[in-house]
Amino acid sequence: MKKKKIKKPWPTKAAMVQIYKNNLWGGKEAEFYSGLGSHHPETVKPYTAVVSGFLEGFETPPTVCDLGCGDFNVGKELVKYCKKYIAIDIVPELIAHNKEEFKAANLKFQTLDIAKDKLPPGDCAILRQVLQHLSNSEIKSVVEKLYDFKYVILTEHLPEEDFEPNKDIISGQGIRLKKQSGINLLASPFNFNVREEKQLLAVPSPGFKGLLVTTFYKVY
Repeated sequence: MKKKKIKKPWPTKAAMVQIYKNNLWGGKEAEFYSGLGSHHPETVKPYTAVVSGFLEGFETPPTVCDLGCGDFNVGKELVKYCKKYIAIDIVPELIAHNKEEFKAANLKFQTLDIAKDKLPPGDCAILRQVLQHLSNSEIKSVVEKLYDFKYVILTEHLPEEDFEPNKDIISGQGIRLKKQSGINLLASPFNFNVREEKQLLAVPSPGFKGLLVTTFYKVY
């Protein structure tokens, strides 16, 4: 009997390093650039407005964990509303660059694989166009850790029409939109169990089909 070949897990870190090294999401040579969705005013301005409004509503400023902070063009607008802002990404060179570029007393950068590594404690987790690039197995691992937060703010690139959620992909540059799919954390196989779900924002994706949808979850 022939042994069934076991597929090796896709090296997500290497894929993300390559994306920034080769400017696969755009940008100039030797520039860290997280794509149009993190820079186009029509996506960034309404997003920062709605998220900063949420953060300002706390009596005591919260601790936020930005899981997949990218080039920090978006996150930099939210730091002032937080007691502590922990910005995390899997690409070491990107984090080293961000440490030099962005400085604040309440801001900390960390190089972590959010699917594999232990996450720092916080009140709110932010994932902005991050899970859409990960395989279902990695997303499952991340979801298990989201239960440690009181709130989660998730942004995903979704088809405008009805779609079958959570089709699997190999982690990397691409997303599920090509498969007419997108992430729904409450659906199988993730089954994220939350007390409250609320859509905060839906804007057209600049330069691409579909919508960038931001959803708020109250975990407990």
